[in-house]
Amino acid sequence: MTVNGIIAEYNPFHNGHVFHIEKSKALTGADATVVVMSGNFVQRGAPAVVDKFVRTKMALENGADLVLELPSCYSTASAEYFANAGVALLDKLGIIDYLSFGSESGDIKILEHIAGILLEEPKEFSEYMQRYLREGYTYPLARNNALIQYETSLFDVSRVLESPNNILGIEYIKAIKRRSSSIRAITISRNGSNYHDRYTADSSLKASAQAIREAIPAGGDFSPVMPESAYTDLFDEITNGSIMDVDDFSSMLYYKLLSEKNIGYTSYFDVSQALSDRIVNALPSFTSFKNFIEEVKSRDRTYTRISRCLLHILLDITERDMESYKLIDYIPYARVLGFKRGSEELLSEIKCHSSIPLITKIADASGILYSEPWKMFRNEIRAGEIYYAARAVKTMTPAKNEFSTPLVIL
Repeated sequence: MTVNGIIAEYNPFHNGHVFHIEKSKALTGADATVVVMSGNFVQRGAPAVVDKFVRTKMALENGADLVLELPSCYSTASAEYFANAGVALLDKLGIIDYLSFGSESGDIKILEHIAGILLEEPKEFSEYMQRYLREGYTYPLARNNALIQYETSLFDVSRVLESPNNILGIEYIKAIKRRSSSIRAITISRNGSNYHDRYTADSSLKASAQAIREAIPAGGDFSPVMPESAYTDLFDEITNGSIMDVDDFSSMLYYKLLSEKNIGYTSYFDVSQALSDRIVNALPSFTSFKNFIEEVKSRDRTYTRISRCLLHILLDITERDMESYKLIDYIPYARVLGFKRGSEELLSEIKCHSSIPLITKIADASGILYSEPWKMFRNEIRAGEIYYAARAVKTMTPAKNEFSTPLVIL
């Protein structure tokens, strides 16, 4: 049995994702596709537009066979943490042959070459890097310049590191190499759309998750860039008023920040003393989550980084927790969100070869997990409770309870 792995957000699922799944199957000859998907919060530092169960359904309707959850502590983190955790989960299943990812480059050899340099950090490269950083260059620009100076042949491909999917792909390759995993990385060129494609009312909509998210409140027609089933799922959520935005968490965040302003926020993941002080000083100007990000961001602190840090505070993702999770090799369990009927052989293979437990029932987790693994799982349930509490207020309906929410089985 040949199995392909994909790490994704599907926020929301669109035609580009269908192309990726189908092209990956064609290139690898895979009998099954396992997706590791972000839960209710995503890497840009925001809630997913629709919850993880709806997005799981979209994936299973359009080519995925099994969907596993990537915990929020990683799904809201930098590319390095996101990739290390996703790869660790796939690797520990014991049956994944390939990891397929989309990239702007589409050239796996170039990505592997750059990943090797960044992973090994040869002395000469490190010296160039430190020199550029001392001269005041931003980290991404310092890295680009150091790569070119270390190996002049990279001059023509230096723009590779300016594209987010290339950067994430390089982190996937680094994670595979670091683990000495047998998983083979392949990349698919992104089909006609880019990560940063935006929605504009006077142009055709691109198959970009960002463009679709922007088209929703603008009343744009995004049906042409989504598979029919995924469009129907998303339209139902729009009709129900269930589309989530980071501003839906404004009151929660403000209360949390006010409650802890006297002690500061440095215990939370990726929050420095300088950033903590800046948050405290900006609190009197708080009007909404988005506006507060604008108040706090600066030349060396991007909008996305600030949004992630604020989510870490809201979700109680601490520096200490992240360090302890690294010590247990990132992922100590595989939580199933859904699977396709007929996947019995796939599930059976995982149960036979996986080095971590497969969690299909939340109620069973406390008897299976212990110590740090149980803490991670419990914190993820709490993150879900925060998401569903905000959605309940928005829709004026009872909050979803994950303990009574069944797996998505199609």
